[in-house]
Amino acid sequence: MAFRLMRYAIAAMQRHLDAGHDTLPLVVPLLFYHGSISPWPYSLNWQNMFCEPALANSLYSNEFALVDLTVMPDNQIMRHRRMAMLELLQKHIRRRDLAELQDQLITLLTQEHLTRSQISVLIHYMLQVGNTTDPGALIRKLASCAPQYKEQLMSIAEWLEEKGRADGLQKGMQQGMQQGRQKGLEEGRQAEARSIALKMLDSGLAPDLITHLTGLSPEELSALSH
Repeated sequence: MAFRLMRYAIAAMQRHLDAGHDTLPLVVPLLFYHGSISPWPYSLNWQNMFCEPALANSLYSNEFALVDLTVMPDNQIMRHRRMAMLELLQKHIRRRDLAELQDQLITLLTQEHLTRSQISVLIHYMLQVGNTTDPGALIRKLASCAPQYKEQLMSIAEWLEEKGRADGLQKGMQQGMQQGRQKGLEEGRQAEARSIALKMLDSGLAPDLITHLTGLSPEELSALSH
């Protein structure tokens, strides 16, 4: 019951915030009891519901723990093994060019703390949220220095470079090329996207990353894999 009262109180606070207020209201949990057992036989301190109430009190009655990557030195982040690459990218994701992290990324890739699936997620995050002047060149450099992930990374690099060429041609068409040529190029681009998507599937890349990079729909990607 104590935990239920906490849930009700927090829900009331959330409704207060949703209404446009900037500060939390004080909500007084109050239970009216008229049961057959007298007096009320249970604790009304929700922290007593934990197997270690004293630890719960210490955890939830003080400021919460904080890992502030913005002030953490890079050399300390580099020692965090499986979390290091994610933390490094999160810290520097707003940089003008993530290629400046190339040496550190190569070091982390060669340590082999990450699975292929984790690599896919991290590359997806880097390309989708971050910035770099030449993403294809960056991915190729990572691939050349991390042979265990080379096939996986090269599939991404090839697609980025093909996309860049196609985008350049498409821009030229918008400046005056004929409609028929545009249609033919689009068909060729779709065929290339499907071809590279198959390579990415064979390399073990996550479907979400493949659809994001190639522009294929989940249905089109699913059809390729059957």
